Amino acid sequence: MNEPTAFARFAETCRALESTTKRTEKVSYLIKFLTGLNKNEVGPAVCFLTGRPFPESDSRVLDVGGQTLWKIDRQSGQSTLVSKPVTILEVYDTFDKIATASGTGSRQRKENLIDVLLSRVPEQDAQYLMRIVFGEMRIGAVDGVVLDAIAGATSAKPEIVRRAHMLLGDLSKVAELALTEGSEGLKRVGVQLFVPIKPMLAEMAQDPQEVLKEHGGVTAFEFKYDGARVQIHRFNKEVKIFSRRLTDVSDSLPDIVDLAKNRVRSSQFLIEGEVVAIGKNEKPLPFQDLMRRFRRVHDIGAMAKEIPLKLFLFDVIFLDGILLIDAPYKERWSTLERLTDKELLATRIVTGDLLEAKKLMDASIEAGHEGLMAKDLKSTYTPGVRGKKWFKIKLAEQLDLVIIAADWGSGRRHGWLSNYHLAVRDEETGEYLDVGKTFKGLTDEEFTQTTKQLLELKTAENDYTVYVKPSIVVEVAFNEIQRSPRYKSKFALRFARITKFREDKGPQEADTLGRLQRLYENQFRYKAPADF
Repeated sequence: MNEPTAFARFAETCRALESTTKRTEKVSYLIKFLTGLNKNEVGPAVCFLTGRPFPESDSRVLDVGGQTLWKIDRQSGQSTLVSKPVTILEVYDTFDKIATASGTGSRQRKENLIDVLLSRVPEQDAQYLMRIVFGEMRIGAVDGVVLDAIAGATSAKPEIVRRAHMLLGDLSKVAELALTEGSEGLKRVGVQLFVPIKPMLAEMAQDPQEVLKEHGGVTAFEFKYDGARVQIHRFNKEVKIFSRRLTDVSDSLPDIVDLAKNRVRSSQFLIEGEVVAIGKNEKPLPFQDLMRRFRRVHDIGAMAKEIPLKLFLFDVIFLDGILLIDAPYKERWSTLERLTDKELLATRIVTGDLLEAKKLMDASIEAGHEGLMAKDLKSTYTPGVRGKKWFKIKLAEQLDLVIIAADWGSGRRHGWLSNYHLAVRDEETGEYLDVGKTFKGLTDEEFTQTTKQLLELKTAENDYTVYVKPSIVVEVAFNEIQRSPRYKSKFALRFARITKFREDKGPQEADTLGRLQRLYENQFRYKAPADF
């Protein structure tokens, strides 16, 4: 083993990545960096490159809010000549100590650990430490670039690296495996029960007609439920349920665990579905009520009675030792039908008739749901990938955006952070680019709670605006997308209003600049473009 790699080497690589917009150069810098690491440094280093203190599937969190960091009297660059350079593994170990600090005085211990670490890091490198803590690197080390670098560093074929990432859902684990075991190790990767995989994603479509054209005239339409997506793993008597964000929510959903044990005819599976909170009239409850179930850790039985849930299954990914992601969707659905009863399956039709599709759309909306999903009968399952194999169709156009700052309110909203700066994610750089502001759509209670959350995420402020770590995702409805030089995205949303908080989504799952561009261009199917 070589000498431990200094964090300064990591920071040097970050500066190199920031210095270029060329993908090939970024990949080249990353290959050089990765091949110079010791094997036990690869995982932590890749986590850091993507703005994470720990692997994606790791349950540890730093739990250090912006206000805590704000209070730290940073004396960056105060490291002395006798101080040994901080290594990548020392940073990782410090993060672990911060994450595991608990009990009386834990907040102060966390502050002290960060303060000591920052005092040992030169000023030009300290910014990258803070970016990791805030989860926003902004160096262009997006997943695709890192995957290409892993392939280049190991001579593994890019498609093998990407498939391993689809199944593991964790860049750091892929990098560790590739640099220790090479292509053969990556080829052995399969689904591991109780290790969640990233869900397959869908593109947005304007209407059923667009989907039928894309899917060759016939497709499967199913309700797009107003609920929360889950994946359910079972091996023998053990069942675990994971949220869309890959968090284990089994303890909060004992009723869904029971359904998986008693209503699915297998003892070894990974299946996907949607959980919906149901009110007295059998209509879905608001999304925020559903999230109360997902967050509940005490008195779960009482909460289960207060907010009953229904499960609607729509896919099977692994069954009795066999991985099914390469099987066509038509076959996977047939398998799912044999596994369980009809009332646990998503409402669905297969048709090429536009009128039938529209009737199902109406039925979904009338039942209190969001619209339709449309799935190509030939489509394979691609974890973590968005494409035209699946579409979602909603009545109103919406975007999932990240709050990156907020202005203090005035008048009735005085004392609240209540004008939210909204941003899309640039898929090429990982940066969050603003698309406008809104204060519409929230209740007084939500303004109060959101103000508290945002202050914990604070990274900077002036007299009027608080800038925050990109963390909170909101669903935003709007009337139109316009060109705008005022915002970094170069677009603005007209009459934007928040429709719900997407607690089931992380900032990396926010809508992208590319999707915003496509939505803007789609508007001109029905209207003339501006003449500029």
